[in-house]
Amino acid sequence: MLDETLWRKAVEFHGHMCPGLAIGFKACEGAIAELGLDASRLPAVDEEVVCVTENDACGVDAVQILLGCTYGKSNLIPRLRGKMAFSFFVRGTDRRVRLVLEAKNEGMSRDEYQNYLLTTSYEQLFKIGKPSYGLPEPARLFPSQACAACGESTAEFGLRVQGGKLVCLDCYDAYEREGF
Repeated sequence: MLDETLWRKAVEFHGHMCPGLAIGFKACEGAIAELGLDASRLPAVDEEVVCVTENDACGVDAVQILLGCTYGKSNLIPRLRGKMAFSFFVRGTDRRVRLVLEAKNEGMSRDEYQNYLLTTSYEQLFKIGKPSYGLPEPARLFPSQACAACGESTAEFGLRVQGGKLVCLDCYDAYEREGF
């Protein structure tokens, strides 16, 4: 079980205590246990631990500070589905786990719910399973080119051909047909 010192560290990073941060804190606890991670070696210094988060809520801050998963290192990957769910992977292994919050706030105050989350085992809070998808590939570097419309340098994956010219996604006028 993660201790009070780590909770305080998460609170300091996030800026305040809240149930959302507690959810992420307990998800980290579950990831450490389920993946057999050495808590004394965390946060990870490279991309060893990968988190795919299905939300952009407060709990993601706990994942960043406790497990070392960050957007900049490309080991914190948003897969926004509106679910309080986190999938964790360990690169170079087949270890993976998906934690989906099942605990509900049934009439508790904000403080009561936060305390409930922090004092209840992660096994009771989350449905524990395997992600339905594999480990995302490591980050790749792409060549950049200037957008023909705005002139801003854009990585190749973010360019589209429009009128025979390469334009960025902000300048691209997408062709879409509703109803199909």
